[in-house]
Amino acid sequence: MLLVFLLFALGLFIIIKGGDIFVDAAVWFAKVTGMPNILIGATVVSLATTLPELFVSTIASFNGAPEVAIGNAIGSTICNIGLILALSMIFMPGNVDKTSVRNKGLLMIGSTIVVMLLSLDKVMYFYEGLILLLLLIFYVYLNIKEVKSNKEIAVESISSEEIQRDRKIVITNISKFVLGSVLIVFGARLLVDNGIKIAEFLKVPQAVVSLTLIALGTSLPELITTITAIVKKHYDISVGNIIGANILNVTMILGTSSIFSSNGLVINNRTLNIFNNVYVIPQTLYIDIPVSLLQMIIVVLPAMLFGKLKRWQGITVLTIYISYLIFLGVSL
Repeated sequence: MLLVFLLFALGLFIIIKGGDIFVDAAVWFAKVTGMPNILIGATVVSLATTLPELFVSTIASFNGAPEVAIGNAIGSTICNIGLILALSMIFMPGNVDKTSVRNKGLLMIGSTIVVMLLSLDKVMYFYEGLILLLLLIFYVYLNIKEVKSNKEIAVESISSEEIQRDRKIVITNISKFVLGSVLIVFGARLLVDNGIKIAEFLKVPQAVVSLTLIALGTSLPELITTITAIVKKHYDISVGNIIGANILNVTMILGTSSIFSSNGLVINNRTLNIFNNVYVIPQTLYIDIPVSLLQMIIVVLPAMLFGKLKRWQGITVLTIYISYLIFLGVSL
């Protein structure tokens, strides 16, 4: 089992390193196309920091472990807000763009509600995954529309002359793109396989491991991005990255996982022991998604109304996150 834990940690390290390499190359390619910086941050960076969740959930669903696929995606949204964004709000509360938060925040909440509705029959089928991917396309459209409506957005592009002048840079970034992708896939495979073994060894449901250990591990890129933003006082980057990552978690990741799962993404029942009373319920539907929605509402609605994220919001969602983790622990 020591080897299993070491391989799990190795998978986590490889995913983070692969994501770091991939995002450097992805940003370079975006600049080659002349994509504005704000659009790079809202799409490319959010996508890159969400790649660990994407590959972990897709591989899990392909391998017939739907609890890991769903738990990782929903668990990441809970961790992203309850821990990562909470730290940002506690240590660096500040103003936000009301229009941007309204558009993206309502899409984040709406997408999560759609996931809940699609999960009522406890299975997310291929065509339901396509619905979520359509919401992803709508998210990209919103970002492009926002860029076009803002005439003051900076564009840091790389000219064709620069590309021709230094072909080594082109080769380096193509290599980074490929290497980063390979590392993320390989690391995700290690994380899923050994995460399942850890769950079996500890006699803990796969859903709990994916909601906590795997979700926190795959959210580390967002955590690192947020800490960097706090240090550099780039508040909007932190908020935008978390909201963008959550939209990708519930649209791209669950959508892709539903498509790759041969029998649909099945939401299994879990036995909960609460105050010596035993309940058998679909935990994802009745507990995990509602907790995620509650956190989203606490963050988005006040920001829409007042254009600010305040310290009390961070403390509240952090308290919810800690209480949620305690609940998962005591209900085993």
